[in-house]
Order: sequence, then structure tokens, then C-alpha cells
Amino acid sequence: MSAHTYRTDDVAVPGGDLHVGVWDPVAPQTGQVLLIHGVTASHLAWPFVVEELPGIRAIAPDLRGRGRSNDLAGPAGLAAHADDLVAVLDHLGIERIPVVGHSMGAFVAVVFAHRHPSRVESLLLIDGGMPLDVPAGMDADAVVAHVLGPTAARLSMRFASIDDYLDFWRPHPAFTQAWSPELESYFAYDLVEDGSGRLRPATSYETTVEDTIDMNTGSSLPAALADLQHPTALITVPRGLQNEKPGLYAPPYLEGILAEYPSVEHTRLGDLNHYTIVMSRPGARVVGDAIRAVVAHQHPVA
Repeated sequence: MSAHTYRTDDVAVPGGDLHVGVWDPVAPQTGQVLLIHGVTASHLAWPFVVEELPGIRAIAPDLRGRGRSNDLAGPAGLAAHADDLVAVLDHLGIERIPVVGHSMGAFVAVVFAHRHPSRVESLLLIDGGMPLDVPAGMDADAVVAHVLGPTAARLSMRFASIDDYLDFWRPHPAFTQAWSPELESYFAYDLVEDGSGRLRPATSYETTVEDTIDMNTGSSLPAALADLQHPTALITVPRGLQNEKPGLYAPPYLEGILAEYPSVEHTRLGDLNHYTIVMSRPGARVVGDAIRAVVAHQHPVA
């Protein structure tokens, strides 16, 4: 039997409605957490982690331009996503909450904490949130290609069916050893009609470009990191989006970044990649342990 009941809600934000997944605990609620997904993901990136959180309510939006929030009008960028999260908390009657972000969601989390410090208890950043090692002088498309690689190219592809899309993902090096029914549900949710009878990934390429440029060359992240006020933990993994080493944060580069932000508590995990840290049972167990420790120190739930 599941430890949670799952529901969705729509929250009014500038430009339309933000789609939000909510997992309410079956047992008495002992805490709650806000979960922010990555750059081309959706709220269904989190079910493995939620399984590890009995008694904890988990709230996870589809960020604008993704999932069922894919048709939101207006600009994106880290600040826009951060302000959308305030609307989610207001809608659910939550004053203050621990925040967990994966990949781009970790960058959003840092900016959210800076723009709205009274709404955040603490930050848990999962393979993201610290500046990436991006060469200077790249144009927008080059930055996206450098950071996301084939992940960005996928957004322009079209598929005849959900099965075709699953077949596209099955040989992906990040998932060959971690395929699961939960992944199939996550990938199926990613598809929307393209208007011609075919299916496309829900994530907007234009929004992805805007967000990726902002998190790598914009001013919001440096300002937020320079004013980091909340207890902050960072988890990194040794493999990247294609299961390659050294992943998003090569150890020598990360050592230098962490020296700039000594208040950040860092954990480097073993043989997991950028996806399986949240979308596999071994990764979710580690993340779940970290979230439970964070939630145990939050203010009591009203």
C-alpha cells in the first residue's frame, strides 16, 4: 500500500495556470517539502523520492514551459520560476517550507530563497545550483548544446506513439540499468499532441534556451549565491546526463566552487548519474534520507 495519495492542482500564475502534483501522506503528516524538477523534466520525476518520505507531504510543480504547464504565456528565467513557487505556496496555505531542487530546479531553488527568504526553511540542491563549468563567450544555442547535449535536440523531435517514445529512451545510457514502470509513466507524461497527429515532448525549446542562458550567464544566480542565508546542502554525482564521467561537476572544478561558498555542506555520491540520483530506487533512498533529515528540523506543521 502506498504511503501517499496523489492528486494534482492548478495554480494561477502570470500567463495562465501552473500544474502541481501533491502527494499527501496517508499517515499523520510530520512535515512537508517543495520539490523542483530539472530543465526538461516534470513533477513526475519525483515518485521514487516520494516513496521514501512516509508522513511527509510532497509538493512538486510542473515548471512553466514543461509538463502540463507547457502552454503558460510570458517569459521564463529563474526569477519567474521562483515567483511562480510563491503562488503555489500561497495557494496551498504554506508559509515556509524546506526546498529541494534537482538539476535546473536547484538553480531555481537558490534564486527562490534569495527573492523570497521568508518562505524557505532550507535548501537541498541535487546535482545543480552551483555555477556550471561553461566556457565564456558562447552564444545561446552553444550554451544549451554544451550543457544539455542531445537532451536539447530531443525537444524538436516528433513521435508516432508513446511506444515509439519509450523505444527512443530505452537504450539511453543513463537508463539502461535503471528502467522501470515509473520511468515509463514519466516519459509518457512528457508527450503532448503537436497539432498534426504526432506527439512531441512537452518542454518548450525556447523556454529551455531562456532558462539555460539565465542560469549560466544571468545575474540572478550570482546575486543569490552571494547572499546565501539558508542552511544549504549539495549532493553531486560522478556521472552526467549520458552516464558519462565526470558529470556536471568535475571534482577539481567543484572544489574551487565550494571554496567560494564554504557554508554549503557537500556530499559526493557513488556510481549514480544525473538522472538516477532521483529517478531510481538507489538514488531516491539517499535523497529521501537527506530530505527526512531536513524536514525533521523544520518548523512544526500547522
